[in-house]
Amino acid sequence: MAEDTGLERTEPASARRREEAREQGQVVHSRELSTLALLLAGGGGLWFLGAGISDRLLGLVRHGMELDRALAFAPNLMLTRLKEASVDMLLALSPLLLLFVLAAIASTLLLSGWLFSFKPMLPDFGRLDPIKGLSRVVSWNGVVEMIKAVGKTLLVGVVAAWVIWKNSGAVFSLAAEPLASGMTHMMQLVGTSFLVMAGSMALIVAVDIPFQLWDHEKKLRMTREEVRQENKETEGDPQVKAHIRSQQREMARRRMMSEVPKADVVVTNPTHYAVALRYRDGAMRAPMVVAKGAHLLAARIRTLAEEHHVPVLEAAPLARALYRHAELGDEIPAPLYTAVAEVLAYVYQLRRQQEFGGPLPQPPDLLPLPVGLDPGEVAA
Repeated sequence: MAEDTGLERTEPASARRREEAREQGQVVHSRELSTLALLLAGGGGLWFLGAGISDRLLGLVRHGMELDRALAFAPNLMLTRLKEASVDMLLALSPLLLLFVLAAIASTLLLSGWLFSFKPMLPDFGRLDPIKGLSRVVSWNGVVEMIKAVGKTLLVGVVAAWVIWKNSGAVFSLAAEPLASGMTHMMQLVGTSFLVMAGSMALIVAVDIPFQLWDHEKKLRMTREEVRQENKETEGDPQVKAHIRSQQREMARRRMMSEVPKADVVVTNPTHYAVALRYRDGAMRAPMVVAKGAHLLAARIRTLAEEHHVPVLEAAPLARALYRHAELGDEIPAPLYTAVAEVLAYVYQLRRQQEFGGPLPQPPDLLPLPVGLDPGEVAA
């Protein structure tokens, strides 16, 4: 088996590909559905509106056949009369024409929805290429279209011949009917013929619509390379995104390290974790984590704290709990209030000793931590 080169269109179309195709006017379209809609509109219109249309047309014929002495001596009025007759005929046929327009629009909206684009109307000289034209004729789609055309011609032709043969007596009897009733009867016969032929067209439409939907999806398929390229364009190159994330982490790390000299205390593991805390009475509800890190970053935090004379307290369980449960820039969790309060009390005693002298305060030992907050308990 040939190795997949990624150039075969095996991937379903993305939402972006579908939107671009709609902008280009590439939507599902079935000529057979449009033909069926026009036949139904014509048959129904002639059946229900035939009497009114025939009456108006009969009136136009009678009016046109009248001899007008004024026209004999003023030939220039003939053009005016012709224009009036043309307008009256257009108004008489306007309900039927309106049905045709609505049917054509509805058949298009049924498959592809509302779409208004001028791009399909732009000149495309590539369509004049005889080689491409021949390739379209001998393609699979061209073969299917030829089979549909032959099948449609045979089916509709047979049904039309049967309708004519079935109504041959009624057609010949029209000559013996009065003009008014004969025109109405003729409208009904033509409308019935359209409806019967529409029934035969429904069989073709039932086959054509699934094929058009399948063929449209096939044309929109993408290669794996196109999918990867689109993902790069929409989501960004993974290497570039990784570089950006790396830069963002470095900037965040620099901002975090700039907060260490402003901290009140750094709680350490002592070698694995380091968490810097700050508290301002009256401005904060609880102490806030301004920096935290593990391993090498923890060592940098401790070194920076020592350089700026920030107290460093070794309290392994508390350091592990703060690192695991407190996010950078957030207040510490409520279950750790008591333990951190003892740490801050020790820091304030240390500051007071440094300012006024006296014995060094003893660092807090066995800080109270709720069960389950120290990740080291699991390892123990």
